[in-house]
Amino acid sequence: MSHKLLIIQPSYYRSKADRTVFKSRRRSVVPLTLPYLAALTPADWNVTLLDEQLNPVPFDGRFDLVAISSSTLNSFRAYDIADEFRQRGVSVILGGPHTFFHADEAGEHCDAVGVGEGESIWRRMLEDARGGRLNRLYRADPLPDLAGLPLPRYDLLDLRRYRPFRTFAVTSSRGCPFRCEFCSERFLLGENYRCRPVPEVIAEIRRCRSRSIFFGDSNFGGKRSHAMELMEAMIPLRLRWSALWSSYLCNDAPFMDLAQRSGLLHVNIGLESINPDTLAGMNKTFNKTNRYDEMLAGLRRRGISYSLNFIFGWDGETESAFDTTLKFLQEHKAPVAYFNILTPVKGTPLYDRIRSEGRILNDQEIDRWPGQICHIRPPYGTPGSMENDIRRLYRDFYSLPSMVSRLPLPFTQASIASWVINFSQRRMARTEQPNNNFDNY
Repeated sequence: MSHKLLIIQPSYYRSKADRTVFKSRRRSVVPLTLPYLAALTPADWNVTLLDEQLNPVPFDGRFDLVAISSSTLNSFRAYDIADEFRQRGVSVILGGPHTFFHADEAGEHCDAVGVGEGESIWRRMLEDARGGRLNRLYRADPLPDLAGLPLPRYDLLDLRRYRPFRTFAVTSSRGCPFRCEFCSERFLLGENYRCRPVPEVIAEIRRCRSRSIFFGDSNFGGKRSHAMELMEAMIPLRLRWSALWSSYLCNDAPFMDLAQRSGLLHVNIGLESINPDTLAGMNKTFNKTNRYDEMLAGLRRRGISYSLNFIFGWDGETESAFDTTLKFLQEHKAPVAYFNILTPVKGTPLYDRIRSEGRILNDQEIDRWPGQICHIRPPYGTPGSMENDIRRLYRDFYSLPSMVSRLPLPFTQASIASWVINFSQRRMARTEQPNNNFDNY
């Protein structure tokens, strides 16, 4: 007999004070988690996928099991959904990045918690749920390699709810080869950087039937030879693709030339700071500030749209970092920038250090709400002044005069992409708590 499974990607509450659920009429990027979990599900389960940002949760539906994939941002909403279904007598399992460091907390709202990569535990959880013998905790062993991953079940999504020129998220690797103090990626995705076989990545891209691809890897170029092989294989597909990678690759001429030939539209780069001492404190010395000019000039010369990530509030930094960063971005006519407050994510060395110093304000609030929120006692000013400085950066950088002075005329796909992202960020810059939006890549 077929069992009914509902897999939910929750939305999130607009703010701590406004507990309404964030909704969109349409989305630009087709999510990967939902169709991928469906692909891992045995054929004798009747699967329904629910992206809550687009559709309401069918609490009155008849389901044998509800599975919720949660990030920390939507964890409170995930818990409320789970509690409602359990009150109605439906078993609930919780997984996703949030449960990796918050398994005990998540366990208070569900029948079973999955921790780690789903491939080794998903089927077992479903079998145990069907047999009425769910364990409280399922902890996955990291996959030794990424060969043979199933193709996502996009046929189970209503793609009409995504924009006509929608982008599909694809993964070509997991993990990150670097050890930045503030980052939790290597814990969530495994200590080892693993790559998928190139033919399998190409097969998944073809399955999407779209020329717009976003690689959701933590670091697309973490293994240069693999990235080069993949980009070479993408050339015949005539894609327009986006990814995230480390800054040093932008000074690798053969790598960038191949990226351009294969259809690179936009790259997101974690510069984090323009101060070399700050980068050294982050354990991010592979970012060479003396080569930033060369890097950005190379991107402009190749006509590639790009965005830069920055973090403020590091020890030894002063309040002048805001104005010097803004001046740097305007002088280099940077098309897109994201401004972040240093946040100690649970499980990272940064979290352990700042907690030992007694500087975390409320560790239960970290990453729970959208917007740039200061969760620590910063090295200068106050948490409130740090948030105000970030808001000012967003407003100044995404003002109309700034956009006109920085952005090229929208005559190419890359320049159009930069204008689209700028208008998206401009809307958020005018809200009380600006937040990064990667849905417009």
